[in-house]
Amino acid sequence: MNFLQSLVEKFAGKPIDWDELEESLIRADLGVPLTMRIVKRLQEREAWSVTGLSAIEQVVREEIARVLPIDPAPIRPLPAKPKVILIVGVNGTGKTTSTAKLAQYLKKDRHTVMLAAADTFRAAAIEQLGIWAERLGVEIIRGQYNADPAALCYEAYQAAEKGNIEFLLCDTAGRLHTKSNLMAELNKMKRSLAKHDPSAPQETLLVVDATTGSNSLSQAREFHQAIGLTGLIVTKLDGSGKGGIVIAIQDEFGIPTRFVGTGEKIENFAPFNGREYIDKML
Repeated sequence: MNFLQSLVEKFAGKPIDWDELEESLIRADLGVPLTMRIVKRLQEREAWSVTGLSAIEQVVREEIARVLPIDPAPIRPLPAKPKVILIVGVNGTGKTTSTAKLAQYLKKDRHTVMLAAADTFRAAAIEQLGIWAERLGVEIIRGQYNADPAALCYEAYQAAEKGNIEFLLCDTAGRLHTKSNLMAELNKMKRSLAKHDPSAPQETLLVVDATTGSNSLSQAREFHQAIGLTGLIVTKLDGSGKGGIVIAIQDEFGIPTRFVGTGEKIENFAPFNGREYIDKML
């Protein structure tokens, strides 16, 4: 049962309890500002009856459609130099796998791709990305365990430029969004890349787990303030039946969801489709 069906079922045949409706919307991870707008619009309507349920559906759909871009901007290569995509996030969100999935997606679209294993704090991450690179048939730049990730990104850009590579994907170490020293390190990577190209990285994508709800909102806030995000990669959007966090992050920070991971396999990855998302969720 999707979110809206369960909402309608909950309030069927009885007067609307506004506090309960508000709580249901917030529990669906729609965020407080959007929830307040939905409730306010509904309260402005005429006295409630059972038929008021169709008004809930209409208002929720309208407000969500107002927030979500139906088709976020596609990622295109640059004319004569590598486009750098920095992949960031906390531990456990599926960051390294999402980097590989994005590489596969771009390669399938006939683009050339290079990976940079800039998560130098986990030897397993370097090894994992190396295995993916081999499977996908793409080049990878990697350093020693505990090497300087900013220096590695600098070196990777040089290699990508020399090889006429269209996309350089930098997998960074998972970091708690509350640790200022680790956030400062991301800025160091950006400065290092900017020595080659002042506009690099052109994309900074935060990987969030749809099942973590409001915690993803905090992550987006901190990463956006620290380094400026251009989009989200949302994982596990298939398993929770929630996923409203996509709307809350777009609504509060203007950060669009660019890609979604919907399973374990390498091909379970696609550009975000707002219309399809609304239909599935509602």
